[in-house]
Amino acid sequence: MSIVEAIIIAIVEGITEFLPISSTGHMIITSSLLGIHKEEFTKLFEVAIQLGAILSVVILYWKRFFPLNRWMFYLKLIVAVIPALALGFLFSDKIDELLESPLTVAIALLVGGVILLFIDKVFKTHTIDNEKELGFGRAFLVGCWQCLAMIPGVSRSASSIIGGMQQKLTRNFAAEFSFFLAIPTMAAATGYKLLKAYKETPDMLMNKDNLTVLIIGNVVAFVVAMLAIKFFISYLQKHGFRMFGWYRIIVGIILLILIYNGYLQ
Repeated sequence: MSIVEAIIIAIVEGITEFLPISSTGHMIITSSLLGIHKEEFTKLFEVAIQLGAILSVVILYWKRFFPLNRWMFYLKLIVAVIPALALGFLFSDKIDELLESPLTVAIALLVGGVILLFIDKVFKTHTIDNEKELGFGRAFLVGCWQCLAMIPGVSRSASSIIGGMQQKLTRNFAAEFSFFLAIPTMAAATGYKLLKAYKETPDMLMNKDNLTVLIIGNVVAFVVAMLAIKFFISYLQKHGFRMFGWYRIIVGIILLILIYNGYLQ
């Protein structure tokens, strides 16, 4: 992977990670168009640069995330992340297989897009607008919804936000809780992937050129993700999810056309 290719994929990751449009799906399509999607290092890179995106949440929400008197909130995050950790560990190989399928991404984008068109009308009653009102049971169920994102193209952000709204969280708090939930979820997934790569292919991970690409990718993803989060929260307050739904539908249709004509395999 060249530095230019790494920057392109990192920009895609930064823009899409916290928007309900599937960062994994967009990275799979981007790497496919670049012709590097079957390289083992590409798969590792697409997971590892999530660390940069995670850091953007930590920096933006520093004061809300780190006060030591919020241990109950941390417990709720732990409860919410348990389903993803369990299923991710049990079905790791199957998930890796799905990460090679642009067709899966296209279908998931389409279906998810249709759902986002109506999500604001389906879940009209929102009564929980802060973490103190969020119970452990609701946190766990939001975590269960997040597991849908193991299918590439579904979007971790979309599934956890929809799960939050289904559990009576306000639109904005559902989005913010999704951001917080991303930290342990993505940190665990990235750590597991890096550890696995270090054990199985240490030369690939410790290669100087690869390490340079990983560092650049994380820096780019960090900067772009910070901008994307600010945009998303501001837009969501005023307009809701319909634009993202239409975007997913259009992209899904375009991908199906590209796949049908042999441009994506």
